[in-house]
Amino acid sequence: MIPERIALMTDFGNGPYVGQVRLRLAELLPTTPVLDLIADLPPFRPDLAAYLLPGLVRGMPPGTLYLGVVDPGVGGERAALAITLDDNWLIGPDNGLFAPLIRQAHLVSVQRVDWRPANCSDSFHGRDLFAPLAAALIHGTMPMPAVPLPASAVIGYHGPMQLPRVVYVDHYGNLMTGLSANVCDQRGRLRIGSHTLTYARTFCSVPVGQAFWYHNAFGLVEIAVNQGRAATLFSAEPGTEVHWLGSE
Repeated sequence: MIPERIALMTDFGNGPYVGQVRLRLAELLPTTPVLDLIADLPPFRPDLAAYLLPGLVRGMPPGTLYLGVVDPGVGGERAALAITLDDNWLIGPDNGLFAPLIRQAHLVSVQRVDWRPANCSDSFHGRDLFAPLAAALIHGTMPMPAVPLPASAVIGYHGPMQLPRVVYVDHYGNLMTGLSANVCDQRGRLRIGSHTLTYARTFCSVPVGQAFWYHNAFGLVEIAVNQGRAATLFSAEPGTEVHWLGSE
């Protein structure tokens, strides 16, 4: 089985970076679809973005190669990884970004890729290293040296299963946390700053302007305000702590 498509997951935001990665992939893989899954992961924070990725991948079509880049250590000594993950693949830096995905998988094969192409920029490995690696994987010509690693050797593998922090702020100002919805009972309360919130199933089940927490579409606990911006109300950003209080 080879990947049928590539999905980009980056902190590149607006500007030329996503476009240049897409153009490089179009050059190397002219018949492989390339999709933008997300381009506004928390900048410089693979430790936070890592807890969002399982929700983004969940339920998506098998046969996808996810090219992930949140890479504050670009150009340094951090390794590049090529990972087979059940019926998907991951390409990106070994900096904790992929750790929760790896922990949740049933079948995992990890390779550290020490190869570097000629004319590889020290500041743009998404275009100059990870895109060529993705193409090589699809062509079945993975460059050497590639060193097999146990999954447990990946940075962040032994990190916490739950992260009680905001990991992503969406377009609406909603606050996604690193807490899995399936371990947070609906009777429980969640505190952010000095505010204690109760659960609601839907936005429309609370009055306009009321804050609450809920189980979002990615399987995470999320803080929201009906027709408002939780990020503004709570002065919150990626990395802001939350506290699970449980039920009374």
